[in-house]
Amino acid sequence: QQGQLVAPVVANLGPLEDLTLTPNPDEVEEVFTLPLDHLLREENQGYTHFRTAGRYAYTLPVFLNGPHRVWGLTAIITELTLELLAPGRY
Repeated sequence: QQGQLVAPVVANLGPLEDLTLTPNPDEVEEVFTLPLDHLLREENQGYTHFRTAGRYAYTLPVFLNGPHRVWGLTAIITELTLELLAPGRY
């Protein structure tokens, strides 16, 4: 949707086991984690090519081989975060 602003926040919150998350069930179906090492492995990285009216339109990142396929805005934010956290490896 146009006109929406998304502000990703990167933070170290300590051990995941110590967190109590209460996501909005209308917006979040499931919470899962992926290790940074998993995201940095080339075999877990890919791209999805989208077409409009039978022609190439755009390409977006996708992360594979985890509990779920990470795609869309989440994959874009993940890719930008990896570029910041691991500039020599991603």
